[in-house]
Amino acid sequence: MTPTLTSLARPITAGIVTALVGFTSSFVVVLSGLAAVGASTAEAASGLLALCVTMAIAGTFLAWRYRMPITVAWSTPGAALLAATGAVAGGWPAAVGAFFVVAGLVVLTGLWPQLGRLVARIPPSIAQAMLAGVLLPLCLAPITGIVVNPWGVIPVVLTWLVFIRLAPRWAVPLAFVAAAIVVGVDAAATGAAFGAVSLAPQLVVTAPSFTLAAIVGIALPLFLVTMASQNVPGVAIMRSFGYEVPWRPAMLVTGVGTALGAAAGGHAINLAAISAALAASPEADPDARRRWVAGLTTSLAYFVLGGFSAAFAALVTLAPEGVIAAVAGLALFAAFGSAVQQAIDEPGERIPAVVTFLTAASGVVVAGISAAFWALIAGLVVRTVLHAGRGRSE
Repeated sequence: MTPTLTSLARPITAGIVTALVGFTSSFVVVLSGLAAVGASTAEAASGLLALCVTMAIAGTFLAWRYRMPITVAWSTPGAALLAATGAVAGGWPAAVGAFFVVAGLVVLTGLWPQLGRLVARIPPSIAQAMLAGVLLPLCLAPITGIVVNPWGVIPVVLTWLVFIRLAPRWAVPLAFVAAAIVVGVDAAATGAAFGAVSLAPQLVVTAPSFTLAAIVGIALPLFLVTMASQNVPGVAIMRSFGYEVPWRPAMLVTGVGTALGAAAGGHAINLAAISAALAASPEADPDARRRWVAGLTTSLAYFVLGGFSAAFAALVTLAPEGVIAAVAGLALFAAFGSAVQQAIDEPGERIPAVVTFLTAASGVVVAGISAAFWALIAGLVVRTVLHAGRGRSE
C-alpha cells in the first residue's frame, strides 16, 4: 500500500524536529570550535554551511538507499575538542589540513576493518575521560559567565533550567532563543547592527596545509572522539530500534562527505548519536517501515538551515561577553555527564581515567601538540603500568 501524505505527516514532522533540535542545540559549539582554531567569522560561517550541506547529502543518500531513518550530524564532541585545543602551528590552513586527515581516516576505517578494530582497542574509559577533560573548561562557561556578565547570562541559564524540567529536548534550543533576545537587546542599546556583517551564505575555500602539530594535536583526537562518541554509539542506538546500519557504506559516505566539506571549513560529519533516536524511535512513526522518511526529512531540513549559517554566525559575533559561551556550555552538559560516568564506571580503570581527564582538562601544550593527545598518552601509560603482569598473575 502506497503511503499517503497524511500517513507521512508524522515522520516528516519528526524529521523537521530532529534537524531543529540537532542544529540549535550545538551550532554554537561548532562556531566556537572553528573560531578557536583560527577561522574568521566568514570562514566559521562557511564551515557551518559546509557541514549542513554535506550532512544533508550524506543523510539523504543513506536514508533513501537503505530505507532506514539514518541521520548524519556534525561531530559536536569534535567541535568541543577544537574549542579546547585552540590555534596550532600553521593556523587555520593547518586546521583545514587536519580535517582532510580525519576524512581520510574515516574512509580508511570503512575500507580497512583492522583500523576500526585498532580504535576499538582503546579502552572506552580512556577515550571518555579525554572527552570529559576537553569538555570541562567549556562546561564551566555558564558559571563563570554569571560572574562576568550576570545580566546577559542569567536569563539564558534560567531559561535552560526551566525547560530542562518541562521539556528537556528543547532546553538548549530555547536557551539559545533567550541568548538571541539578549543579543538583540544589547544591540539596540549599543547601536550595533546586523548590517555591519554579511548575512548571505557563502563558502570560503581554504587551501590546506599539513603540519605535524595539527595532525597529532587535532586530527587524531578529532578522529577518535568522533568514532567513540558519535559513530559507535550511533550504530548502537539504531540497533536498539531494530535497524542494522551498514557500517562500511556509512563510514565511506561520511568520510567522503567530510573531505568534500573540509576545504570550506567543515571539521567532520558522522552518524548521529543522541539525535538519532528522534527519527528512529516509535515516536517518529509507529510503523518502522516508514521511519526512513524522518531520516530523509532531517537531511532535507539541514539544507534549509544551512542557508541561515551566516546569520547565525553574525548573531554570535554581536553577542555580549559570556552569553554564547554559556549556551555552548549548557549544550555540552549532557555529553560531559555521560563521559564522566563512562570514564569512572569500572573501578579498575578509574586511576588511568582520572589521569587522562586531568591532563586533558589542564590544556597543556607540549611541542605544539594539544592536551587531548597527551591525555591519551598519559592515560594509556598509567593503565599499562597498573595492569602490567596482572593477567599472568591471575
